[in-house]
Amino acid sequence: MGAPAPHSGYTGHSRPRTRRAAHAVEEEGARDLRGAAHAAQVRELAAAGVLDDPAWRAAFAAVPRHVFVPWFFTGRGAGHERLWGEDPDPARRARWLRGVYKDAPLATRLRDGELVSSSSQPSLMAKMLTALDVRDGDRVLEIGTGSGYNAALLCHRLGDHLVTTVDLDEEITESARAHLAALGHRPAVVTGDGARGCPARAPYDRILVTCTLPRIPYAWLGQCRPGARILAPLSTGLIALRVRDADFAEGRFLHTPAYFVPLRGAVARAAVENPGQGIPYELVENERFQFMLGLTGGALHPREALDLWRAEGRPARERFGVTVCADGQWAWLDDPQGPYVWPLGEEGDAGR
Repeated sequence: MGAPAPHSGYTGHSRPRTRRAAHAVEEEGARDLRGAAHAAQVRELAAAGVLDDPAWRAAFAAVPRHVFVPWFFTGRGAGHERLWGEDPDPARRARWLRGVYKDAPLATRLRDGELVSSSSQPSLMAKMLTALDVRDGDRVLEIGTGSGYNAALLCHRLGDHLVTTVDLDEEITESARAHLAALGHRPAVVTGDGARGCPARAPYDRILVTCTLPRIPYAWLGQCRPGARILAPLSTGLIALRVRDADFAEGRFLHTPAYFVPLRGAVARAAVENPGQGIPYELVENERFQFMLGLTGGALHPREALDLWRAEGRPARERFGVTVCADGQWAWLDDPQGPYVWPLGEEGDAGR
């Protein structure tokens, strides 16, 4: 009998092991790319001056956005395209990653072609979190859970037990809960109407709102400690209210423009008919004038709003404010006692 043939080195496991090794290398490369994109975004936000607070810079550095945006939609109407991180096409995966770490809002959920949830622009998130002015030990209620990214940043800064986040859609809250858990965070994620707040977890030191409001729900004031701060999008601005008690809050707008998905579950204010009627075209698109037009609602005809805006030197957002009290809610220019005061919403429609 002849000598045995030399061992070829082949085993039945070589190909599967090769495939597993190749997959592991690919996964490691993908992690490196995501990590590099995340680090680059933090550097860009810091360079833009929106992460001057070391605590918030640490939070943005610790919380990767891609975990909360496994996919997003681009385009409009019937032309929406879904980009996701597990796409078999490497070019489309690369587009997803670039989009996730671009300083831009991302559409994360559509229903019948309409946007119902999004991941906010990171630089705007950083500005809002800084303006929220949290302190160690503060209890925070977030209205509008979205992807869960904002809640994760709050958890990193304050601790999971101090963060409550509410959204109307169970599909959204379940998804956000899973995203948060992937990073080890377990705040209270509640499915419910954000306009009602979350009384079971009250009282709160801060309320942060990530959806546009027609007015301030009274329920929030009753769930706040005296001196609490509410930061919320109203018209196309951000109102910062200081809560005195369950019947009174007042504050001014920040200079920052803000555009968010409307709060669902709250009564929407009726739209102004023909908002461009009699308005020069260049002002129809003017951001600051549109803010005033939205804030005055149906209280002023667009032409009256334009005349006042011009007479007052084209006032910026920070000259406007809002008062919420037992007798109602109103927006004002310069002084809450007048002469320029406008009601917010109709009497009785703000959850009272």
